[in-house]
Amino acid sequence: MTGAEDTRPPAPVPGPRVRRRQARIAQILAAAEHVFAEAGFAGASMSALAAAAGLPKANLHYYFGTKEALYTTLLDNILALWLSATDGIHPEAEPAEALSAYVRAKMRWSRERPQASRVFANEVLHGAPYLRSQLAGPLRALVREKSAVLEGWIAAGRMAPVDPPHLFFSIWAMTQTYADFGAQIGAVLDLPEPDAPCFARGTETILQLVLRGCGLEPGGPPWRADPPERHPAFRQAPCPGKRSNSS
Repeated sequence: MTGAEDTRPPAPVPGPRVRRRQARIAQILAAAEHVFAEAGFAGASMSALAAAAGLPKANLHYYFGTKEALYTTLLDNILALWLSATDGIHPEAEPAEALSAYVRAKMRWSRERPQASRVFANEVLHGAPYLRSQLAGPLRALVREKSAVLEGWIAAGRMAPVDPPHLFFSIWAMTQTYADFGAQIGAVLDLPEPDAPCFARGTETILQLVLRGCGLEPGGPPWRADPPERHPAFRQAPCPGKRSNSS
């Protein structure tokens, strides 16, 4: 016996009506991603959103009663997508492999879903009025959970001492700039927009910065060092609001 068998019945297969509804909602959200990225929340109208989705305005109101309901659903979906990219960061993972996979996932989303990143960035730049509870709830909890994993790796001598939350902030900034500031990157590199070779070079550059900053090498041996407390130069004063280990 390797464990108890799962005796739960399989999840029911959605019927045609449910599948049609799911497809229509996905269609609306994909269109809304483009409209909100271009116009922002204030500049987007239900008429423009309906036109982008190829639907009568009345049909859009049937699925999303208000512009705010559509906008917040889109934001929730974007955040859920980004949170799932951290699944590979767990105590048993190899630090270099886990961080590499996370960086690559973030860069992939910046290339494949640049409008999603711009919607998110625009919301945050305006003070996150529709997203603050998510940032202070699920995102904060996830950063604390994954920071604890990194702190465990550091304590075990598996990577160099870094401040985990600020490592995540740095990864977000480096990867999302390829979406949020794609026009700037394209102008500097004389490209219409960042293309596949640009993203490939950017990904490798970010990987070098992140991994070497953590004392790691892509595909190389894991970091080995004395416990962090033996390295006074690496001791850092906690940032305001950072929880101590005793809390």
